[in-house]
This record gives sequence, structure tokens and C-alpha cells, in this order.
Amino acid sequence: MPASTLSELKKLLLAEGFEVYRTLSDRVVLADRVRDNLIMDSGVSARIGPEPRVHFVVRAQGSDFPTESAPEIFERARLLARDAMTRNYREVGANSVDVHDPGDRSQTLDVWHEVAFEKTLASDSELLSELRYAFSLEKTAAR
Repeated sequence: MPASTLSELKKLLLAEGFEVYRTLSDRVVLADRVRDNLIMDSGVSARIGPEPRVHFVVRAQGSDFPTESAPEIFERARLLARDAMTRNYREVGANSVDVHDPGDRSQTLDVWHEVAFEKTLASDSELLSELRYAFSLEKTAAR
């Protein structure tokens, strides 16, 4: 039986050894432990609803590909999800995100070209397996 509330989903994920980064209105976002004392958003989340879903985001940073157009950079991000698409993940969104200078929000330091993918699942056991898979994917395109 799938977790029907965010609280149940969060408890399930914690019991399975995942770390939680944050809880949003419809999903639990998993953390990526960079160092012992530092966690970051992994780009992977579990969504609740009639059926559990795994959601992940891949990105390519504009500054890494300065001679390419935005559509070309988006394609670099999509390439990271090639294998996931063979596992029935589908693209659910694409977005450009300005990265601002923390000292001067009027200055844009970079632009992230992000593509989101999602897969609907039948059971909690499938959810856990797919979360581990999505967590293992490379999420940022390299030069």
C-alpha cells in the first residue's frame, strides 16, 4: 500500500536510510550528503498522490557551454536522462534558472538549464528502488 500522506512517506524514506532535505506540499525532497556536516538538495524527490512517483532534475550550466544556445544546453541536460527514459521516465518540465550574486541580486552569475523527469509507480517497494536509481544518476552535465 503506497504511503498516503507526506508524514507516512517521510517515515518510510527515513526508515529506508534516505536523508530528507525538505518537505514540500506534494513531495519529500531527498538530501545529498556532501560532507559530514553539509547536506544539499539532491534533485530527487518522492511525490505522493494516487500512485507514488519519483521526480528528478538534471541540469547544464550555461557558463560551462558559453558558445552554445539555450536549446543546445537543454539537450546536454536531457542526455543525462537517456537511460532513465528507457526505464519509462518522462520529461515533465524544462526551466532556466538565473543564479544571482548573493551580494548583489541585480547581477546574474550563471544560468542553469534544468529538465525535470518523473515516473509513476505501482508500489512502495518500486518507489524505493527507483529512488535509489534516480539518486545514482549524474545530475549535472560536464564540459
